[in-house]
Amino acid sequence: MERTESTQDTTAFNMPDWMQIQFADQKREFNKRPTKIGRRSLSRSISQSSTDSYSSAASYTDSSDDETSPRDKQQKNSKGSSDFCVKNIKQAEFGRREIEIAEQEMPALMALRKRAQGEKPLAGAKIVGCTHITAQTAVLIETLGALGAQCRWAACNIYSTLNEVAAALAESGVPVFSWKGESEDDFWWCIDRCVNVEGWQPNMILDDGGDLTHWIYKKYPNMFKKIKGIVEESVTGVHRLYQLSKAGKLCVPAMNVNDSVTKQKFDNLYCCRESILDGLKRTTDMMFGGKQVVVCGYGEVGKGCCAALKAMGSIVYVTEIDPICALQACMDGFRLVKLNEVIRQVDIVITCTGNKNVVTREHLDRMKNGCIVCNMGHSNTEIDVASLRTPELTWERVRSQVDHVIWPDGKRIVLLAEGRLLNLSCSTVPTFVLSITATTQALALIELYNAPEGRYKQDVYLLPKKMDEYVASLHLPTFDAHLTELSDEQAKYLGLNKNGPFKPNYYRY
Repeated sequence: MERTESTQDTTAFNMPDWMQIQFADQKREFNKRPTKIGRRSLSRSISQSSTDSYSSAASYTDSSDDETSPRDKQQKNSKGSSDFCVKNIKQAEFGRREIEIAEQEMPALMALRKRAQGEKPLAGAKIVGCTHITAQTAVLIETLGALGAQCRWAACNIYSTLNEVAAALAESGVPVFSWKGESEDDFWWCIDRCVNVEGWQPNMILDDGGDLTHWIYKKYPNMFKKIKGIVEESVTGVHRLYQLSKAGKLCVPAMNVNDSVTKQKFDNLYCCRESILDGLKRTTDMMFGGKQVVVCGYGEVGKGCCAALKAMGSIVYVTEIDPICALQACMDGFRLVKLNEVIRQVDIVITCTGNKNVVTREHLDRMKNGCIVCNMGHSNTEIDVASLRTPELTWERVRSQVDHVIWPDGKRIVLLAEGRLLNLSCSTVPTFVLSITATTQALALIELYNAPEGRYKQDVYLLPKKMDEYVASLHLPTFDAHLTELSDEQAKYLGLNKNGPFKPNYYRY
């Protein structure tokens, strides 16, 4: 999709009194890129990424002794409410403990909750969300509630839910519809139960992957008359928003959280730098030293994966289509190759591109025996898993989210998470990094919800630089870090406001 970058003058993002860092009251330029309900009748055609997008760590409470679908159970929380659908409401106590652990590693969200709960900047907001249902997301949902919002929530993928956390949210009164291992039909049913409820009309959307937005767009387009904005955090979801904008079909303003500095550099780079090793180790118990690995894509996710594997002594190759990213890989000491050149010799193949058919059946046929294949991108489209579901190949389940795919001659590959997102399928991700992204999401919701009419048009916006800086500042006390302050003379020399923003919108960190 062709994108053009432009700037548009809008009224400044105004920092409320409860934020310690104040925004200047002046006009700022924002970067803008133009940019059944029966069980078997919910349409798959609405989204190509839907159930294929994300996966999550196996919950220790998952058990095979109860095969009854949550949709067939009659459950109530301790307050008598049945406005939820989770695996087992009795797991709530365990989920609450996980949420409490997460709160300790999410200082910015907790600070935001403390500073803003008096003013209630989201009072009157009715937020429908579709993200992972994890302990970290639960902290975000409960923070939004503390700031005045009413929330209804579903999972953005069939594997991304921690059942005990979903139970804890349901017990606390949040209408949550999600469980680990949903069918495709369950996935759409849960989203519909969040949206289509008598007496409740959402006015804000928080999405991860775009499925919720597209479900409303296809099934309930009139709802957009009351929706004030969309906040989207994934590459896939943002891409779909730009497509709507370019076609003139975007009905409301949208915030692109994915391309904010706090998301790109921290959630993508630093998170993947730690979680790639965790996911591979938990599933395969492999040793990384000396292994030959090819990482497809050298964006922020690829950079994080490569750095971690190199540090562990792996021999790392990189594939890229972008000459700038390719040059960065070369300067960082990685050999740039085409996948065909190394596919026969590598021990691990990792996709990080956000594209489709990066690893094809031809590549899979040429891999050596025992090669590990996995994906760190948002969708499961990067590896052509569908081509492996043929009669001549045998699938053998090794453990949860680990499969052997065996060829007629006995060769086998190890496929992780059926090509879905490795870290959220097979391990966990660092809570502290998720605090950064979740705080950005919360501030984006506050901004869009409180923006005066006319500030944002029906387009996709990047977050103001000042908001990125504010999110970063909230996390610095964790490290006992002390920022240097500009003197008046220094600020004048640099042409900056002493309180920021400190970099122009075009600055690349």
